[in-house]
Amino acid sequence: MTANTNDIRVMTSGAFTAAHLALIPELERLTKKTIVTASTSVGTGENSIPNRLKRGEIVDIVIVADTLLRQFIDEGLVLVEGYTPVARSSIGMAVRAGAPKPDISSTDALRRTLLQAKSIGYSASVSGQYLTTELVQRLGIADQVLGKCRHIGGGERVGAVVARGELEIGFQQMSELLPVPGIAHITPLPPEVQKVSVFSAGVAASTPDAALARSVIKFLASPDTANAITNSGLEPIGG
Repeated sequence: MTANTNDIRVMTSGAFTAAHLALIPELERLTKKTIVTASTSVGTGENSIPNRLKRGEIVDIVIVADTLLRQFIDEGLVLVEGYTPVARSSIGMAVRAGAPKPDISSTDALRRTLLQAKSIGYSASVSGQYLTTELVQRLGIADQVLGKCRHIGGGERVGAVVARGELEIGFQQMSELLPVPGIAHITPLPPEVQKVSVFSAGVAASTPDAALARSVIKFLASPDTANAITNSGLEPIGG
């Protein structure tokens, strides 16, 4: 793939997608370039961000969970210079619109809700990893719950599957649940078992214009983006 000098190509995980989309008009005004959203899927599939970077696809900016971005830096897929944390993200739960609101106001209530649920969805990102490898173990219900959990991959959001009625409840980053139509009662995990993840931006090693990419990342971490980031369900770090 050849670079288009009129484009700025961005790969962002689902958690930052809503904020990214809201900021596109301002970014295009500032840079006089067209912002191209090249991917919004982490996962493990053929078109996932990790695999597309490993194939050498031309991209300018990568925005993913901080642990994954650091891995990309270690692998030489993202440059060290320009690495910047931009937002914090919390995990939430949702049900299909019209369904009763589950009680997850405390650890005990969350445990009961998970035990009573007939089916539970989780993503391939940090929220899904936390749910299946830490949370249910901490709650002491892994044996009862993991068998009815379903991994949602291929870039599809957990909320979309819940909205279709295929799952009773679903877990994902709050910012990934909020934009999905057909779901309701989007509620964060109780504070005592919440996992807050940092999402960071970096300059892709394949970028044809690292200086421009760094300037965009600097803007993403500035106070000017705080409203868009907050409105998407994230907590801004910049400013």
